[in-house]
Amino acid sequence: MQRPMEGVRILEVAQFTFVPAAGAVLSDWGADVIKIEHAERGDAQRGLVRLLGLDVASKGSSFFPIMEGPNRGKRSVGLALEKPEARAVLEELVRSADVFLTNFLPGPRSRLKIDLEDIRAINPDIIYVRGSGFGARGPEADKGGYDSTAFWARGGSAAGTTPPGADRMVSMPAGAYGDSMGGMTIAGGIAAALYSRKVTGEPSVVDVSLIGVGAWATQFSVNLALMADGPLPVVEKPKHGSASNPLVGAYRTADGRWLELTMLQPGQYWPEFCTVVGREDLISDERFDSTAKIMANAAAAAEIVAQIMEQRTFDEWVETFEGMKGQWAAVQNSWEVGQDPSLRANGLIAPLVDADGVDRELLTNPVQFDETPAVLSRAPQFAEHTDEVLRELGWGDEDLLQLKISGAVT
Repeated sequence: MQRPMEGVRILEVAQFTFVPAAGAVLSDWGADVIKIEHAERGDAQRGLVRLLGLDVASKGSSFFPIMEGPNRGKRSVGLALEKPEARAVLEELVRSADVFLTNFLPGPRSRLKIDLEDIRAINPDIIYVRGSGFGARGPEADKGGYDSTAFWARGGSAAGTTPPGADRMVSMPAGAYGDSMGGMTIAGGIAAALYSRKVTGEPSVVDVSLIGVGAWATQFSVNLALMADGPLPVVEKPKHGSASNPLVGAYRTADGRWLELTMLQPGQYWPEFCTVVGREDLISDERFDSTAKIMANAAAAAEIVAQIMEQRTFDEWVETFEGMKGQWAAVQNSWEVGQDPSLRANGLIAPLVDADGVDRELLTNPVQFDETPAVLSRAPQFAEHTDEVLRELGWGDEDLLQLKISGAVT
């Protein structure tokens, strides 16, 4: 299969996850992604050992999922952009690239001479891509941001998931949650820009901000608020089900797990549900024997459903509900997601071999072409491909030695 990005070179000057995740997606799609890391410090994310209370490194192993996820398939070059001796290397890399991808703030971009005008002066046809916290314009263009601040808090998700009166705000459900969605968004923008350049001959400047991705994720509520010309009223959700449908909502099982029901047409699915759970008597119950009555008596029906669900374990209900036409889902933890049969049947959990020769697995990005799963390769070790990439660009052994002595490359 011809991967759609084969033949495209991405030059990435970025760190952490938000923008590098875009490079990982493009690598999955076939692009040659060259990651520039500082010649001494590397990507700052390499220094993280704990995140959200969890160890993110594997003791005694080079496998580092926090780097593997957003950096698989890339080549790493250690380059000290602040050193004059590194400039010729950077410029040659820029000349060879189709896309320049960065999440550096305006100040560092200016100091390192990697701003739009600097890069376009070297390669007028290059697509220039900026990932930011709060956008390339406006009062916060110089302000840094993480997905917890720009995406989750400012973008509306934190308020939308935290119940009224809660004594603490609900946090993001996973590390790099907004960063990962933002990376997919950037990858899509780059694909569109490459198409546009092919059609028009003109390169684009692509901007994606975490706050923009966060607001897009909550657009339903934001659009309603804009229409209402003010904050939306706080709607108190019933303990079980929804206000008008007992078959919509999360229900707890006997062992404290959860199942999510989303059967939007209660009259259509109520008889089947009652039959599957062994309560056929509820089908003819005069409180629930029509769609209108189910909706009118949703609170009473939901309380009965909750009592039913608490009588069996999570595994028992998963087995019982198998094949039911009404829509439902097991609420899965991260391990269960990694074992999900649909993800695995579609090749969305992919094998790779780490730098130590150990077989591993990673999630792929969710986009497939020609019904073919992505083939993953590991993330690079720090500066692993410096010599390889520079030799491809024409530097000889003596040149490389002098660059290393000067500290320009690693």
